[in-house]
Amino acid sequence: MTTSQRKGVGLALSGGGYRAMLFHTGALWRLNEIGWLSKITTFSSVSGGSIVAGILAHAWKNLDFDEHGVATNLGEQVVEPIRVLASTNLDVPVTLRAMVKPWRSAGEELAKAYAKHLFGKCRLDELDPAGPQFVFTATNLQDGALWWFFRQQGPHGRIPLATAVAASSAFPPMLSPVLITDPAANDGRKIVLSDAGVYDNLGLDPVEGHCATVLVSDAGKRMRPARDVKRDWPRQLLRVLDVIDNQVRELRTGSLLKSYVDKSFAGTYWSSYSDVANFELPDALPAPVELTHALAQTSTRLTKTPEVVQERLINWGYAASDAGMRRWVDHDAPAPSGFPYPESGLG
Repeated sequence: MTTSQRKGVGLALSGGGYRAMLFHTGALWRLNEIGWLSKITTFSSVSGGSIVAGILAHAWKNLDFDEHGVATNLGEQVVEPIRVLASTNLDVPVTLRAMVKPWRSAGEELAKAYAKHLFGKCRLDELDPAGPQFVFTATNLQDGALWWFFRQQGPHGRIPLATAVAASSAFPPMLSPVLITDPAANDGRKIVLSDAGVYDNLGLDPVEGHCATVLVSDAGKRMRPARDVKRDWPRQLLRVLDVIDNQVRELRTGSLLKSYVDKSFAGTYWSSYSDVANFELPDALPAPVELTHALAQTSTRLTKTPEVVQERLINWGYAASDAGMRRWVDHDAPAPSGFPYPESGLG
C-alpha cells in the first residue's frame, strides 16, 4: 500500500502480561492528555496489550470526550478496572481449574475469568460502532498464521469479547489454547488459538500496512544474556527457543524503525527498555535507565502486582509515550507537569 493510500492513526500494544497492561495504561493516559487517544482509528493488540485494549473497547461508549478530544473520565472507566485486575491472581487459579476439568482448556477458563471480572457477556458486535476499530490478534496453531478478532456483523461479531482477549493472551502452555467454532464453516470445525505473541509480539500487522501514522507501545521483555548455557537437551532447547523468539522480535522492530526512516508512514515507537535521553527532549520526565530497566524486567505473569509496582509501571509508560510523541509526532504538545503517581516515581 502506498503512503497516499494509508489513512488514520494506529496504535499497537505489545504483549507482556500484567506488566504490559500497566505500562500501556500509562501510555494511554498520556495520549489522552494530549488529545491523541480520540484520534486513534485502529487499536491493534497482543496478549497483555489485549487486556488493556479490551477494557478500553468495553468502556469506549461511556467515555466523555471534551472539546479538545480528552476523555475526562478515563481514570474511572479504564484505569480503575485495570488496577483492580492487576491486584487479582488469574494465572494459577485458571490453570488449577483447567487441571480438574480435563474437558475444558485453560484458555476457556481464562475467557470465563475475563467475563467475570471485566466484560460480562459483551460481544464484539456490541462494541461502540461510532468508536475506533479494536483488533485483538491471536496465533492460529493449525496453520501458523495470525487470527484477527474485531467488531463486525455476522458470526464473527457474535464472539464474546472475553473470548477474543483470552485467545490473544493465552500464553502457552499453561493458559493455552482457546478453541472457537470456525464462524466461516458449516461443519463445526474448531480453530485452535494461542497467545498472539507466538507470531508477533508487537501486534503490527493490523496497523503497519494500513495506517498513515503508526504508534507502537512495546512492553515486551528482552532475552537476558547467559554466560553459562546449559548443555542438557531440555534446557538447551529452551534457550534455542528464546533465541528464535528474540530474532523475530528484533527483525520486526528493525523493520518498523526502518519504515519510519523511509517515511513509509509517520509515527513513533517507545518501549519499556527505551532510554528517555535518546529522545533529546530537555523537559522529558526524569527516567534513569537503572530504574526503568528494572521495571522492564517485571514478571509477565497474570498475578497480583503490588500497588507501588503498578503505579511505577504506569508512570513509566506515561513518561516513555510522552517522550516518543513530543519528539516525533506532536511537537506542540505541552510537557507534562509530573508523573500520574508522583509519590511512587519509578523506583
